[in-house]
Amino acid sequence: MVSKTDDIPAAVPNCNPVDFTDEAGDGAQHESSKTRLEDSCDCGHSAESAMVNGDGAHEHTEETEEKQDENSEADGGEDSNEQEVIVIQDTGFTIKIQAPGTEPFDLQVSPQEMVQEIHQVLIDREDTCHRTCFSLQLDGNVLDNFAELKSIEGLEEGSLLKVVEEPYTVREARIHVRHIRDLLKSLDPSDSYNGVDCNSLSFLSIFTDGDLGDSGKRKKKGNDLEQIDCTPPEHILPGSKDRPLVPLQPLNKEWKPMQCLKVLTMSGWNPPPGNRKMHGDLMYLYMVTVEERHISITASTRGFYLNQSTTYTFNPKPANPSFLSHSLVELLSQISPAFKKNFTAMQKKRVQKHPFERIATPFQVYSWTAPQVDHAMDCVRAEDAYTSRLGYEEHIPGQTRDWNEELQTTRELSRKNLPERLLRERAIFKVHSDFAAAATRGAMAVIDGNVMAINPGEETRMQMFIWNNIFFSLGFDVRDHYRELGGDAAAHAAPTNDLNGVRAYGAVDVEGLYTLGTVVVDYRGYRVTAQSIIPGILEREQEQSVIYGSIDFGKTVVSHSKYLELLEKTSRPLKVQRHDVLNEKNESVDLCSSVECKGIIGNDGRHYILDLLRTFPPDLNFLPVDGEELPPESRHQGFPRQHRHRLACLRQELIEAFVEHRYLLFMKMAALQLMQQKANRDTKIDRPAITETATDNKADTSPTQTTAADSTATEASTDSTSLTDNSTSAVSQSPPDSEENSTKPPTNGPVDPPTTQNGECKSPLEGKELEESIPGLAQAKELAETLVAEDGSGIDPKSREVVLNACKAVGSISNTSFDIRFNPDIFSPGVRFPDESANEIQKQKQLLKDAAAFLVSCQIPSLVKDCLDHSTLPMDGATLTEALHQRGINARYLGTVLQFVDKTPAKAQLEHFYRIGISELITRCAKHIFKTYLQGVELSGLSAAVSHFLNCLLSSFPDAVAHLAPDELVSRRKSRKRRNRVPGGGDNIAWASLTPSELWKNIASEAESYYHFTVQCESVDQVVEKYGLQKSTLLREISIKTGIQILIKEYNFDSRHKPAFTEEDILNIFPVVKHVNPKASDAFHFFQSGQAKVQQGFLKEGCELINEALNLFNNVYGPMHVEICACLRLLARLNYIMGDHAEALSNQQKAVLMSERVLGIEHPNTIQEYMHLSLYCFANGQLSTALKLLYRARYLMLLVCGEDHPEMALLDSNIGLVLHGVMEYDLSLRFLEYALTVNAKYHGPRSLKVALSHHLVARVYESKAEFRSALQHEKEGYTIYKNQMGEAHEKTKESSEYLKYLTQQAVALQRTMNEIYKNGSNASIMPLKFTAPSMASILEQLNIINGIIFIPLSQKDLENLKAEVQRRQQLQELGKSEEPAEESLLELEDKIPID
Repeated sequence: MVSKTDDIPAAVPNCNPVDFTDEAGDGAQHESSKTRLEDSCDCGHSAESAMVNGDGAHEHTEETEEKQDENSEADGGEDSNEQEVIVIQDTGFTIKIQAPGTEPFDLQVSPQEMVQEIHQVLIDREDTCHRTCFSLQLDGNVLDNFAELKSIEGLEEGSLLKVVEEPYTVREARIHVRHIRDLLKSLDPSDSYNGVDCNSLSFLSIFTDGDLGDSGKRKKKGNDLEQIDCTPPEHILPGSKDRPLVPLQPLNKEWKPMQCLKVLTMSGWNPPPGNRKMHGDLMYLYMVTVEERHISITASTRGFYLNQSTTYTFNPKPANPSFLSHSLVELLSQISPAFKKNFTAMQKKRVQKHPFERIATPFQVYSWTAPQVDHAMDCVRAEDAYTSRLGYEEHIPGQTRDWNEELQTTRELSRKNLPERLLRERAIFKVHSDFAAAATRGAMAVIDGNVMAINPGEETRMQMFIWNNIFFSLGFDVRDHYRELGGDAAAHAAPTNDLNGVRAYGAVDVEGLYTLGTVVVDYRGYRVTAQSIIPGILEREQEQSVIYGSIDFGKTVVSHSKYLELLEKTSRPLKVQRHDVLNEKNESVDLCSSVECKGIIGNDGRHYILDLLRTFPPDLNFLPVDGEELPPESRHQGFPRQHRHRLACLRQELIEAFVEHRYLLFMKMAALQLMQQKANRDTKIDRPAITETATDNKADTSPTQTTAADSTATEASTDSTSLTDNSTSAVSQSPPDSEENSTKPPTNGPVDPPTTQNGECKSPLEGKELEESIPGLAQAKELAETLVAEDGSGIDPKSREVVLNACKAVGSISNTSFDIRFNPDIFSPGVRFPDESANEIQKQKQLLKDAAAFLVSCQIPSLVKDCLDHSTLPMDGATLTEALHQRGINARYLGTVLQFVDKTPAKAQLEHFYRIGISELITRCAKHIFKTYLQGVELSGLSAAVSHFLNCLLSSFPDAVAHLAPDELVSRRKSRKRRNRVPGGGDNIAWASLTPSELWKNIASEAESYYHFTVQCESVDQVVEKYGLQKSTLLREISIKTGIQILIKEYNFDSRHKPAFTEEDILNIFPVVKHVNPKASDAFHFFQSGQAKVQQGFLKEGCELINEALNLFNNVYGPMHVEICACLRLLARLNYIMGDHAEALSNQQKAVLMSERVLGIEHPNTIQEYMHLSLYCFANGQLSTALKLLYRARYLMLLVCGEDHPEMALLDSNIGLVLHGVMEYDLSLRFLEYALTVNAKYHGPRSLKVALSHHLVARVYESKAEFRSALQHEKEGYTIYKNQMGEAHEKTKESSEYLKYLTQQAVALQRTMNEIYKNGSNASIMPLKFTAPSMASILEQLNIINGIIFIPLSQKDLENLKAEVQRRQQLQELGKSEEPAEESLLELEDKIPID
């Protein structure tokens, strides 16, 4: 199709397979250097966020056509652009490995691997898993663990490696005991429930009966329909009001613990006395076998043996026989037959589990429900709890880790070529995930009172802590630091703002500029900030060490040239304007960040910046300033509003979208003026007239962008009307209109590569179509490019004037090119600016007002529009928040968004969105109240307090009384008050006086004051009634937001006689953790290029690129990560489309497992993955599995958001079709008819989706031989097709054919009936054709409803399709798109045509 496809950047917004084929010749590679991540599955889940601000030169990653085995990458350096090709996969080879007591086996290895990886394989293998202390030897030479295989002499195809047992040390013995304990626990889910060691739950294997891949366990394949039991449980059927909790975690037969040992702990005789140490004793263990035999074991340098000690007498001499063995497993297998039998069985099961069920996740995922788990004795767990070492950190020399050094050193690693970048990103990611785990653990220890403060004399809220080389501070306003900004509320908001700043600077990744490792942990009502420690900061006074910025919010300010040079590099990507402020002596000081941002040079000589809480400019909608007036768009909505604190700032996504929008405006204005000049030239008007219009234009750059655009538009009225139309619609409609499924505004705006000013980076919103629709635009582009190229010298003054006017109109900080940046210090209390920059400051104020107005007038409507056309489908609070954030809308706008929905004419079609919004708003308010509520509770009353709060929130029981148990341990004498208590040490039981009506009153007033939204409610039942919420959903939302874990059982919320929760139902409180997510940039580029290829219809190339991306993702993140999940899902879909069903099944199974493990078992994403998997199962003939998966998805969806949701229609159509296929007609009808209702409600009764639903229902009626009903439904469908598509369309023709066929069948049936009536039993009955549906026809329908269409297109069809797509896009660009997008020619939602 295209010669030079490779230069086309990844997914341009409206990716249709044929987007820019015609313009590939004339520089398509300039089209949009900022790419958009378009997840080509139809689930609206953006594959995380687009890579934030790469360093410019990365953006143009041009790939050469690559073969399977090499991949090339433009060099990441700023200047070099030459291609370098790196061969990544060297060919692997096979070696033999011989372990003691086993047969040699073959192992496939690659030259890149380290010897250590072979160790891992052996430790994981069933027959060698009990060995930990061994070396690998080749011809008698011990191999170095950290050597790469290719560097080892003599290691080649067929070499034999011997596993040689090595003598133990104390460390090795500990590692061995820990490993054996891990093996014994390998099937036990308690770590997942308790949220430790990065374990998390997965239930897929219960529904698929083990691994989908092994045919061994498969019963006979598909066609034995008799065996399938299709009846779903009652609560899954449409219309059921029951929402049970217990099925959320179905019981896994595998988890029935097989007991191998009763007790394994450290003995009380440790450590060995001196004389025994000299006999080689390392430590003593105590065990009780299943046969009730109590034994004492010595770990010595030679291995493990029985000794003669008992509980009370110490006798370390070897017993007779001593069973000396190198591994504990060998020893125990000789002593205890039960151990031998069960251990073997257990390892068999462990090895059969899918690896993804047991690999650790990079960050801890907590489950909000858990069954009652038995608490078993566990020596390793007991020991871990009291050491500050984390997990295996004792492997690291020097014990505690110097986090700061690790975090900064990984950043300094070289990044010249792909392997180096992979190594660097892998190291950064690993250190970050370790740091997040350590920080979380430390924060919990601090709040639980287990860490000594470094300033113990001060009151508890002011204390600071250091644990494991991490600094912890509490989110309170210490020393009135934030007094002018809102006190404690500001102190609570600052850490998250700071974290966003760290995230932004980290993503820009400027060499030589360092940020601190930062993690924000909310736990038990307290907010803790954990930071790595700048070397030397604790020895110095802060005044001496800060050499840039201000420590008192702008009263005294200092600057530093090196910092300015470093921060200047971040100025463009972060849109921060360099500016001057006055210090206390009224001298002007030059800054390139907000004043709070402090620069400190550590003792290690690195330049650190910290306190990045004002990286992004303030949000004026929530910052009333005397004497300043907001644009009308904001005022109409009741802004500015008072907020809790003065730290409300705009999100980075909003800044990007705003700049993007302004860029479009800039181009259009330049185009209009050029048109005008042309018109004036044509009518021979002299030049002065032009200057007039230009000055007019200056005068008119009045408050908002709308008027600015209008003014130019009206001046240009000489032109065709469509033009003026266009110019205004650009403002009235948000730019994202034209990107159907845009996932995240492009991060970096159009002005990116540092080399060209803005030459080549066109806004993604401008395709060929736009150029055709606005005559002057092409010239404007050219002009902008030449201006930049020749620094404005060689251009005729007229054109320069055009650009100058356009720059002024959109608020650019430069007069010769488009460049918008913000000054983050505007409106900061205490910051003063020099007089000479007054003009500049005025401009900046205007920009901020415009940005605030843009959020309200463009971004919120665009979000609602995306929900209306179903390109955004939030299902729960988390996905709703994500949708808001992608468009740069902060959560504090939730009330505004809901009010906007309320006023929308199509409110009925947004009911699901409104309901999720209300439930999110209520649970957020409840979370705010819960936070302060918990701070007053002491540790011993925690479970009672939490259950009381949940009763007040959710139980219909009107007078929930706090369940104050007669205290388990009341002391006789009141102990004297200690002076220094842990933060949560209030002895008070004030919390017990909370009542349901009071709580709901507080929620209503919180909603009013925080979200400016009126919730009419006095009790939970009123809310549920009025807004159609579900208590189970509210319970899930509040538990996830606050970290509560509750016992999984059926709660009776509606009983008026007893409260729903007791204190035994509260199992745990987990921390809620926010941290930075380092990204894999190269992998991401491959992923995007792969998607772009797929969008253009080059499936095979796309597939190769995405496989490569998967490879790189694995390289950086390890095997488990959300982005890998997105990668696998897309691969599975491609495999499926290309006809490789088995491969699709295998990839999608991994995607489901990963989504369960990384996002959670009932995350909306997981629900989507289940649906995809069931489709591939069906295609593979595994019908009963497909049904089970769909039922699971429906159950989860009911729990998460209830039945009334557009996505439910798709799910139910899937279920209905599969049931139709297995001839369960009545059941099938229940689901299909429900799907029809939901489709009609959310897509409008005339939508093509509804027509399809009618057709599906008709087919089932036909199979039941109820032709009258079938006809009725098909007629409905036919009417819709006829009205929407016209008589000639093939859909309409198909429908009319089917109608004829149904009529014939109905007539034939009637004849037969008449015959029977007339002639009685001896009638000659014509045999009727009752067709059971063929699997192929069901599969075809399944593909259609799931958005997978195989289109055998001829060249001519392709041309027509191309033209149609472009016509559509023009309509949309012009804001004239009358028809909803979904009703397009081929339902081009997510279809991937094949060429």
